[in-house]
Amino acid sequence: MIVKKPVVFSTVVVLMSFFAIFSSNQYKSPKPKLPSAEFVNPIQAKEEKRASQAFETRKKLLEQALNAYFEDAIKKRLIIGAGVNIVAGDSVMFQGGFGKRNAFKETDTVNAETVFRLGSLSKGFAGVLAGIEVKEGAISWDDKLIDAVPQFDLKNKNHARAITLREVLSHSTGVPYHCYTNLIEDGLPLEEVASRFRIINTYTKPGLVHSYQNAMFALSGTMMEAATGNTIQQLLQNKLFSPLDMKTISTDYEGMVNTGNYAYPHKSTYKGWQRLPVNRKYFNAVPAGGINASADDMGKWMRFLLGHKEEVLDKDGLAEVFEPQIELPDERKYYQRWKGHLRSSYAYGWRIHEFVNAESGAQSKMIHHGGSVSNFRNEIAVFPEEDLGICVLFNSLTPLASQVIPDLHKIVKEIMELPVNEIELDRIASL
Repeated sequence: MIVKKPVVFSTVVVLMSFFAIFSSNQYKSPKPKLPSAEFVNPIQAKEEKRASQAFETRKKLLEQALNAYFEDAIKKRLIIGAGVNIVAGDSVMFQGGFGKRNAFKETDTVNAETVFRLGSLSKGFAGVLAGIEVKEGAISWDDKLIDAVPQFDLKNKNHARAITLREVLSHSTGVPYHCYTNLIEDGLPLEEVASRFRIINTYTKPGLVHSYQNAMFALSGTMMEAATGNTIQQLLQNKLFSPLDMKTISTDYEGMVNTGNYAYPHKSTYKGWQRLPVNRKYFNAVPAGGINASADDMGKWMRFLLGHKEEVLDKDGLAEVFEPQIELPDERKYYQRWKGHLRSSYAYGWRIHEFVNAESGAQSKMIHHGGSVSNFRNEIAVFPEEDLGICVLFNSLTPLASQVIPDLHKIVKEIMELPVNEIELDRIASL
């Protein structure tokens, strides 16, 4: 085909906008320009209109793909309900819900505002909050746990005195795996739990080995309370929830159920889905697992994590939070079985995964965490190089959780890489 010279540049721009791969611009809805008295190039205006139309088309295709994916999971009884948010740049590509929030009522369906228990996705909030307090000078990564929590002790006094906020938030205190998680789940106050560590033997000095915790991790909140004079609930609300305009998020039982639009946890039985009551576990350990939120709120959270709300915490501050602190051992965890997985580390409340493309050799990074509490199961991942975030909230335990992030990531990539010519664009945009 012969291309006339006056439109060569325009043609290149169009091709670039349709075929660009992994650039952040491909995910963002073009911003309308303000009216101007200056001359408007009609070719450029047409290109901008087509680029906007292409973005909306891709959003529709993504919605169709997600509907098929989650409806299939519901049909196979892998899940009863899910809240989903996918963001690209500072734009929402999809937010919504699938299935039921309450098995007893056919009309109680999940939507973008339905509130779920986040479980260990709460740890990411604690890590970022600590980053804000460090940035503001209220606390340091090297502040000692024992200075803020004097009732804490260990059999090895030297190890007890050596533990800092850095080790607490990266699960590298030397304390045995999940030590006293049972006391947290029994509802004991953190002060009482902290005092019981005095009989615990550490198996290594702090900072050498990753050993996942809930009780120890929750003491990060106590450290921030001691440093600021505010409760962890006040700090989260004032430093994160309110500035990010997160409207349904909360840190207690009442805050969740008072929304009226919350998901019940469910259990799959041979008779079908059994609805369970929402319990109060982990509200005594908010940094470890006591936050509730909707898919809508998690979209706002991910856009911030990608660096699009720098007045809350700038990119340098976020980079510090996401800096790997301790390497994770290869234990064949579900995320270590994802395609191309190279290695994983733990930062401050976040797992950092590195991947390699077997064909190109290109490496990429994912910032990720999973969460499970009282029959809720959740996943969140942000992809910095792609300016992309994915969060899925389930109101049941499900094997789908271990694969949902790579599954949805693949769906998004395929849609964003899909060539859309002029005829297809006009046809699909009318769907």
